[in-house]
Amino acid sequence: MTTVSSGAAVVADAIIPVPVQVQPGEGVLDLRTVTVDAPDAVTARLAAELLTSAGASVADGAVPVTLTSDAAAGPEGSQNPERYTLTVTADGVTVAAPERSGLLHGVRTLRQLVNAGRFGADGDAVEGRGEPGAPLEVRAVVVRDEPRFGWRGLSFDIVRHWFGPADLRAVVDLVGSYKMNRLHLHLSDDQGWRLEIPSRPALTEKSSQGAVSGATGGFLTADEYRELQEYAAEREIVIVPEIDVPGHVNAATHAYGELMPSGEPTDSYDGIEVGFSKLHFDLPTTEPFLRDVFTDVARMTLGPWVHFGGDEVLVMQPEEFGRFVVLCQQIITGAGKTPVAWQEAAGSAHGDQAAVAALAGSEAGSGSEAADDGAVAHGEAPALVEPGTVLQYWDTRPDPAPFLRAAQAGAKFVMSPADKAYLDMKYTPEHPLGQQWAAFVELHDSYDWDPATLIEGLPESAIEGVSAAVWTETLLNRDDLFSMLLPRLAAVAEAAWSQPGAKDWESFRGRIAVEAGAWRRDGASYHPTPQIDW
Repeated sequence: MTTVSSGAAVVADAIIPVPVQVQPGEGVLDLRTVTVDAPDAVTARLAAELLTSAGASVADGAVPVTLTSDAAAGPEGSQNPERYTLTVTADGVTVAAPERSGLLHGVRTLRQLVNAGRFGADGDAVEGRGEPGAPLEVRAVVVRDEPRFGWRGLSFDIVRHWFGPADLRAVVDLVGSYKMNRLHLHLSDDQGWRLEIPSRPALTEKSSQGAVSGATGGFLTADEYRELQEYAAEREIVIVPEIDVPGHVNAATHAYGELMPSGEPTDSYDGIEVGFSKLHFDLPTTEPFLRDVFTDVARMTLGPWVHFGGDEVLVMQPEEFGRFVVLCQQIITGAGKTPVAWQEAAGSAHGDQAAVAALAGSEAGSGSEAADDGAVAHGEAPALVEPGTVLQYWDTRPDPAPFLRAAQAGAKFVMSPADKAYLDMKYTPEHPLGQQWAAFVELHDSYDWDPATLIEGLPESAIEGVSAAVWTETLLNRDDLFSMLLPRLAAVAEAAWSQPGAKDWESFRGRIAVEAGAWRRDGASYHPTPQIDW
């Protein structure tokens, strides 16, 4: 659990996610003007940007903020690569960490402490401290910290409504502010295709401009995608691209009629229904299409993961679906990346149906020879996933058997329970934005859960981490988006970072109220839930 001495209450009430250890010191440091020293120029620049965004200025010969590499940093005995120690004394600040990610985590914690010095418990600026040049006082403290899980992210649908590079950079910054380190982009669906694929140009030529209800579409060029990844990587955030197959493919079949048995392209689609579209495994055009697309995406992607979707394929038999799961994994691993898929790839049918052995039975022998031979056998039924494949768990209704079988075969899990972490769900029945098919998800719902208890019998060692998700059927712009993300994204971030014994709802309520002062200062939309004393 978190160790917090009574004298550090002001400090502890500022930090989201709650850290492992907070030890108060003597004295106060004014950080209105700082000099940043770091192991490299990029890290120094980012640290300076984080602090200036909180109101500090940067100049030579000012209060030293020193970032240093130190294998001994973090909680005692920790070997977590993201661990860090933040030390504030009356003379200056030191952030120590074994890796660059920990250095940035420490600076983000310092930024929250600076914000807390400007904003009171209700998030309003303290008198005399909201003006430029006013004191930015931080109490002396030592914070030792590390994350519980390595994957802490947000899944972001930019298909149903299009969000371009500027919005994506803003989301990267928001994700990073709560020490999250993955941004999973949902790049294809029935309504549109959002990433240039050099080997298949018609995908963006014919299908990029679609969106829900006829809204304006768009897409990322290869250069824009690279630039976004570089922007994220500087901030220690990995972009995980998702091309959703074998369902959610109407944009693909609209661009390439050869993917349909008739040879004719499907009509464009701007509705919000799911489950009606599919690829056809036995068509000779299907496998070359998948190889072209996933090979290009893998080549264009800096990070180690490529997501192939696999969800909500409601019009496909289990045997055919299983062959797609195996083939997509083989293509992605062959291109040098680790596959990621929604939970259905474990062999669980959509919704509340029981698990299926998708490649078991007499029909498993048809189709691609590579796909037929690819299932990993375990127990009475094959596990469709290969060791290392990451499964994203969103629907808590199905039988856990296929997930336990997948874990025993070596799969890892990212927890995204829709009734906790889907941040496009309405806060309340009256809320004007969002949907309600999973649940009404208030802030407390997003806070009060433990990723390790979602799948009964699943060992915590099989859990890679946690991801919030936001689908954009009803979200038209950045204000809509941020009002659904905030404050709930901070709650999911704490579920991903902090140990269960460290979490405390009343403490979190207070920390959110303080943090809201920074949102107002920065012009970020948020939902003023009545669960917080704003």
